[in-house]
Amino acid sequence: MEPIATHRVTTLDLNVHPWSWPFASERRAEISAHFAGKQREKPGIWNGRLLLGRNPVFTATGFRAGYFETDFASFLAWRDWGFPDRDVFNGFGMGALRCADGAFVLGEMGQHTANAGRIYFPSGTPDLEDISAGAVDISGSVAREVAEETGLTAADYRADAHWDCVVSGAAVAMIRILNVDASGEALRERIEANLARQSQPELSAIHLVRGVGDLTAAMPRFVTAFIEAQFR
Repeated sequence: MEPIATHRVTTLDLNVHPWSWPFASERRAEISAHFAGKQREKPGIWNGRLLLGRNPVFTATGFRAGYFETDFASFLAWRDWGFPDRDVFNGFGMGALRCADGAFVLGEMGQHTANAGRIYFPSGTPDLEDISAGAVDISGSVAREVAEETGLTAADYRADAHWDCVVSGAAVAMIRILNVDASGEALRERIEANLARQSQPELSAIHLVRGVGDLTAAMPRFVTAFIEAQFR
């Protein structure tokens, strides 16, 4: 298991620059074949555009990195093949929904998704919609993902001022606590009702975590490390 590092910061400086990813160009034929196989398994996935990071730097109060545009097929192959290019990382925001009774609310990804069965906070690798003034807007990305996955809007929670950037291998999860004035059970019921109204919801189940005893192997290490720190 790779070591985990957590950096608490208040500023994110994530500028987007044009860059051609050698991995994506040099292994294009293999990547295309890999993605075709994935599409046969899960016809709902598509080769959209997303943003990955390079050159991460942490300071006492901030996180700085450069981002570049690539395609989902290249990202998926890079992930599935064990992250062969270690100069690139997947840096994404997560909204850690924390209820008034202290419970955290996590979602389980549906079987039609590329991360089927995984359980984590609302999140997503940033894409072109998340670019604002030439930089990745992680706050906006988190708000969008929370709305898409749970139906909650910014009026439903209070965001903490800081981010906990959890570094786990090739992933940098920028996690911000979103405080909700409702019990865990009440929020779960509300989100489940929202999912029931969707024809193909991204989430298949909602899980409550009230302590480390509720953690499971389906939760990525950056999620469990963050939660463990909250209950120390």
